[in-house]
Amino acid sequence: MSPITTSLFELFTIGPGPSSSHTIGPMRAGNDFRREIESLRAEDLGGTPVRIQVVLYGSLAATGEGHGTPWAALAGLAGMRPEDCPPDILETCARDDPENSVTFADGTSIAFAHRDVTADMLRVKGLGHPNTLLFRVLDSDGTALREAEYHSVGGGSIRRSGRPVDKAPPVPHVYYTMRQLRRLLVDAGLPLDRVIVENECALTGASEAEVLAGLDAVLAAMEDAVRRGLAAEGELPGPLGLHRKARAMHKRFRKTPVSAGRLMLALDAYALAAAEENAAGHTVVTAPTCGSAGVLPSVAHVMKHHLKLAHDDIRRGLCAAALVGLLARHNASVAGAEVGCQGEIGVAASMAAAMLAMGRGLGMHVVENAAETALEHHLGMTCDPVAGYVQIPCIERNAMGAVKAFNAYVIASSEVEMHHMVGLDQAIIAMAETGRDMHRKYKETSLGGLAASMVNC
Repeated sequence: MSPITTSLFELFTIGPGPSSSHTIGPMRAGNDFRREIESLRAEDLGGTPVRIQVVLYGSLAATGEGHGTPWAALAGLAGMRPEDCPPDILETCARDDPENSVTFADGTSIAFAHRDVTADMLRVKGLGHPNTLLFRVLDSDGTALREAEYHSVGGGSIRRSGRPVDKAPPVPHVYYTMRQLRRLLVDAGLPLDRVIVENECALTGASEAEVLAGLDAVLAAMEDAVRRGLAAEGELPGPLGLHRKARAMHKRFRKTPVSAGRLMLALDAYALAAAEENAAGHTVVTAPTCGSAGVLPSVAHVMKHHLKLAHDDIRRGLCAAALVGLLARHNASVAGAEVGCQGEIGVAASMAAAMLAMGRGLGMHVVENAAETALEHHLGMTCDPVAGYVQIPCIERNAMGAVKAFNAYVIASSEVEMHHMVGLDQAIIAMAETGRDMHRKYKETSLGGLAASMVNC
């Protein structure tokens, strides 16, 4: 098995919600196809290009509009990138449906708009991934002169069919399981955050200062999502008419006397705030996905503003969260279309529990036990967004995931660590097997679970 060679900033991507697989990935795919066209001459295609077509398949077709996929793909074609696009770009595209164009190297331009995106609900078998989209350049007869198929593989990452995956540079610390990582830490005599940062430097060529600054930017973006969500109110976009509730819950928290339940109110309010911003299509951080973008920010907000942890401790905790996310991506999946919501909220809760344990200065066994406990108690969770919108049950699941993460930390920090029976590696394997066995209708298609019962009752 190959070692983990995924960049931290492929795991923690800053970009528009409501779904990393359905928005950030398609935006990156559209941007990649645009760059290819800009490098070509129209006359080299063997015909006269007149139109660009985008075809959505699988989960992208089933829940495309609810997840903002058409507008994300078109924004990418228009030159937008998730990292620096306006925070309300998808909202603007959906409302205004602007016509944009892409220009070949010889000056030939093709206009495109929402009319050029179609969803193919019939093609299910033979897809390279449940999240597949195709870009085509067509002539006047509808013949494809150029096409490229992309897979949005989770967390905003994409793969292009037929394009070899770039071989990652060697890393100084090789591991692909938690068991190997623990042994590595003992043998090398290094703390976890040093291993994470040194591997990132080797993978990307960035300096240590640049990596740390990148992690600080991730934490700042998470806090900003919470802040914006706490300030906003009203209905979220889409046909459900769902009202934001983070602001009201935060007001209740501020009026509640000091008690054990008060911290839970804070966790709920912060998680709902970031998750509601995600549901609005605004900028969040994939942690590990947009659909679970409220869990880690909620716990990080509590660590900073309630537990009063030092910034270095929170950043160290973020490295532990990254480790868990990387292990889950490498050995299973974090895409709801592949493994259900256990790979989104479940992994997010696992990451948050590890972050809290590491931030509080606990040892690696406690960090692992906290992460495992959180993931174990999300196993089997389906992904069933009502009407294809990342709102019901997704937003409240972020709050539940944050509370479970905190409780997993409490359990792990209170038990005799060596009495813990299940390892994180075993929980991740169980998640992967459960995802493979889970029926397709429960994996981000809006065909089963609450998505069906809300319509049928």
